Amino acid sequence: MKLKKISIVAVFLLLLGGCSFDMPNILKGNIYDFFVKKEPVKSTPEALYARGTAEYQKGSYKKAREVFVRLKEEYPLHELAILAELGIADSFYSDKEYTDAEAAYRDFATLYPTNENVPYAIYQTGMCHFVQIGAIDRDQTETIKAKKEFEKLLALFPQSKFSLLAEKMIRECKTKLAEHEFYIGDFYFKQKKYNAALKRFEGIARDFAGVGLDLKVESYIAETRARLAEEERSLKLKEEKEKAKSKGKETPKP
Repeated sequence: MKLKKISIVAVFLLLLGGCSFDMPNILKGNIYDFFVKKEPVKSTPEALYARGTAEYQKGSYKKAREVFVRLKEEYPLHELAILAELGIADSFYSDKEYTDAEAAYRDFATLYPTNENVPYAIYQTGMCHFVQIGAIDRDQTETIKAKKEFEKLLALFPQSKFSLLAEKMIRECKTKLAEHEFYIGDFYFKQKKYNAALKRFEGIARDFAGVGLDLKVESYIAETRARLAEEERSLKLKEEKEKAKSKGKETPKP
């Protein structure tokens, strides 16, 4: 029986003789371990981050996200795991999945409040809303939300380079809100609902001065007030005529 076992091993070694395997290393352990599939070697955090970045730059946002998630899971305490959080958020944003992107940016700012990239995360949160702003005749909820995030960034990190960008975006938001209000005011004006129109125009002059509509709004305010005054005069004249007519009917004939 022993001789049979030795023969089997000998035949196996002879079969491998023509191959380029490192026989001494194989024979160091159990020969049957040679057939066991080895687990793949884990990539380093740096290699994973570089790979995720490369996939992102190629426009393969889903693949990039998968690599960044893997980095987070395999090396949760590594400093690159924090940047991977941003990589995940950016991949959602670039993939136009703005709801998921906003949630990821908010999570980053909440989990790492002292990280140097928090201003960027807040700025991108605002951009998630800004890129979804509709036409001036549509609801402007996204504009309001974007403006709020940019103002938050400016208040918390006034010295950040992203605050400079936020100032520009706040102006953009104000312009869009002013144009929306003017659109509504002009609609009321054309419908001869001058009180409602004046309310909108005066609101623009009060809340959105300096966004490029000042002269136009002033002109409309003046014209709307003139129309209102004309309406008031016409109404007063009509009332006087009605009064005179009613008085004439009451006067007895001689």
